[in-house]
Amino acid sequence: MGYKEDNYLNLSKSLIKKLEKRNFKGYFCKTTQEALELALSLIPAGASVTHGGSESIKEIGLLDAVKNGDYQYIDRSLAKTQQEKREVVAQGVLAHTFLTGTNAITMDGELVNVDGMSNRVALMCFGPEQVIVIAGINKVVANTDAGVYRAQNIAAPVNAIRLNAKTPCYDTGNCAQCHSEDCMCANIVVTRHSRTPGRIKVILVGENIGY
Repeated sequence: MGYKEDNYLNLSKSLIKKLEKRNFKGYFCKTTQEALELALSLIPAGASVTHGGSESIKEIGLLDAVKNGDYQYIDRSLAKTQQEKREVVAQGVLAHTFLTGTNAITMDGELVNVDGMSNRVALMCFGPEQVIVIAGINKVVANTDAGVYRAQNIAAPVNAIRLNAKTPCYDTGNCAQCHSEDCMCANIVVTRHSRTPGRIKVILVGENIGY
């Protein structure tokens, strides 16, 4: 390994200790391929699986693997109306596994996320039996303030473009603390503890992935 890779490994060891103090389960994978294999090993065959909006799970190939694997995949893309979207999210509450990324993870082991529709943060907080979080090393920040800044000024503007959201950050590339109809940051959630030990599993990846 190179110097950067050695540092990622050392950083992950420290972070995993902090995660486990919060009742999270932490893992480190050097590559996206290792992360994919690990994530799939955590999902039982035949389990019901849903996911939040996450480029990280797409980039490592996890979403495609679940869609094409031996799982009961809850397909969000089939929902066309607002009512259908609500029904799909409702199915996800009882899913075995929820797959997601995170906008930031602090050096103290907290997960920081902003969400517009907020189905992603809702299922992280409650519902599915397990939550698998895929987090590239680029998501690590100093503290919750830095996490919120990253979520609003790095992740949200890119997601606004991806989703064609009518928000100021779409045009300017930075947060305006808006109250627009398509606001990307309706809820800001810091996940600091899991009441159920091991429910939230964080897979740190030694590569830059996601926004």
